[in-house]
Formats: sequence, C-alpha cells, structure tokens
Amino acid sequence: MATTGLVFGLMFQVSAMAQDAGGSNAQAKGFTDIVFSGGITGLAILILLLCLSLTAVYLVIEHLLTLRAKDIMPTDLGVQLRDHLMAGKYREADTLCRDNPCLLSFVISHGLGEMEGGWEAIEKAMEDAMAEQSARLFRKIEYLSVIGNIAPMVGLLGTVTGMIFAFQQVATTQGAAGAGDLAEGIYQALVTTVGGLIVAIPSLGAFAIFRNRVDHLVAEASYVVQHTIAPVKRRARGAATKSTQPKPPPKQG
Repeated sequence: MATTGLVFGLMFQVSAMAQDAGGSNAQAKGFTDIVFSGGITGLAILILLLCLSLTAVYLVIEHLLTLRAKDIMPTDLGVQLRDHLMAGKYREADTLCRDNPCLLSFVISHGLGEMEGGWEAIEKAMEDAMAEQSARLFRKIEYLSVIGNIAPMVGLLGTVTGMIFAFQQVATTQGAAGAGDLAEGIYQALVTTVGGLIVAIPSLGAFAIFRNRVDHLVAEASYVVQHTIAPVKRRARGAATKSTQPKPPPKQG
C-alpha cells in the first residue's frame, strides 16, 4: 500500500510539473493513440490480455451451454432408470447409463457395478463417483479464476516495464527530459494495468456465479440419484433383513 501511495503521489507531482512546464499546450491523445504509443512491449502485453479476455468469453459461453440441469441429470433418463430398477432390470439400466453419458448415469452405473457387495458397497461406490464428478465440474470452472488472477499481474508487468523505460529516459538524458515526457511515459504504462483489471473483474465475477451454480447442481444431482436408486436400496435392505432373521427350528418327528 505504501508503494502504491508513493507511485500515485509521484504521478500527481509529475503531472503538476508537466502543467507548469507548459504541458497544457499539448494536444490530448485518444485512447487508441495511448495504446499504440506504448511500444512493442506494451502492445505485446495488451495482445496477451486480449487473448485472455477472448478465452474468458469462450469459457463463459461454454459453461452457460453445458452447466445445465438437463445436461447433467436429464429428467427422461432418471425416469427410465427408475422404471428399470423397480422392475429389477439392472442390466438394462446399466446399458442405458452407458448409452447416455452424464453425471447421473455415471453415478448410477458405478453403484450398479457393486450390486453383489450389498447396499453399503453400492452407496460407497456412488459417493466416490459423485465426488469425482463434482471435482471435475469445479476443475472445469477453475480456469476463469486463473484468468482473473493472472490478468492483473500481466497488466502490472506492463506497467512496471513502462515505468522502467520512462525513468530510463530521464537517466539517459541526464535530466534533460521534461516532466511532461516523464508523465506521458507513466500514463502510457498504466494502460496495461487498466486492461488487466478490465479482464480480471468480469472473469472473477463469472467464476463466482458458476461456482454457485455447480454447488446447486451437485446438491440437486445427489437428491436425484437417491430418488432413482431408491428401489435398489429397498430391495437390498429387504434381502438383508430376511437373511438376518432366525430360521425356525426343525420340526420334530
């Protein structure tokens, strides 16, 4: 914070010096002129920020199209699976899961693969599958967070580089460079920081929105899985209850 205050204080003093030196007679530059006056380094930083922004836009559109309840847990698939499970058609249910890949079918298929181990094995397999799919969804949206954290650093890199060049000009001219020239170099360097923030703020906002959506979808999917697999649970527990009941004593002749 102290460094930031020092930099802005220096910028204010330099700007005031530039005005006293007759900088008010210079024509104000447009934003495009400022962008292209940053040299090769500044332009390269801005191109990198443009690539990050385009990537963020692509990710937002992709997440809007894929992070939907109908893609993660289709209603028709859930109904068909429940009907098969109620009828005891486990093989048909497993085939249906393999033919319709999604989070719901992935979890149910893993549970059906542990039918011989009883309900505890089925439940454990589904919990592991749900955790795996949940982690996959969170990793999918994590790239927006990465972009949101990298973009300001890239912009700051361009700013620091530009300020180095600005002060280098003063050093090489042995102070002959005017205050207006120094102020111009500083505000040109700050363009990359603005670009980094423009990319970072929407990216982090989109990441927060999609993170909440994934939380909601995973919670809803867990409920749908439990509702779909309920016939297997009742049948497995019924079989376990019968196996634990004491057998009647043999009849004496």
